[in-house]
Amino acid sequence: MRVTDTSAWIEFLIGSAIGKRIASEMPANVECIVPTIVQLELAKWLTREISEEAAQKVIADTMECVIADLDTRTALIAAEVGRTYRLATTDAIIYATSQMYAAELLTCDAHFKDLPGVIYFPKGKA
Repeated sequence: MRVTDTSAWIEFLIGSAIGKRIASEMPANVECIVPTIVQLELAKWLTREISEEAAQKVIADTMECVIADLDTRTALIAAEVGRTYRLATTDAIIYATSQMYAAELLTCDAHFKDLPGVIYFPKGKA
């Protein structure tokens, strides 16, 4: 199982050099966990940068994956990992989700790079 962070989704969707490398790491839908906060970030970014139609299509595609809602258990784990690793709230939720599912986290965000269970692709390095 693998959680894909918003940064990795965006690089994958725009087909950047790093996104092409990430493509080989993207999990199949049944192995892909999508936190609802990632859906929010994707919808916001896609609507702003591309179109509302693109946002609707990508969100529909994510619905074929395992959707991880933000519930109390996730929130409490996010509070703990946020404190421990000094993560912003959204990042703490995403990382907590990966921990709850015992899943790897696929990301391009540097603040995750040294955390356990993270597959990190630095931006700007193809």
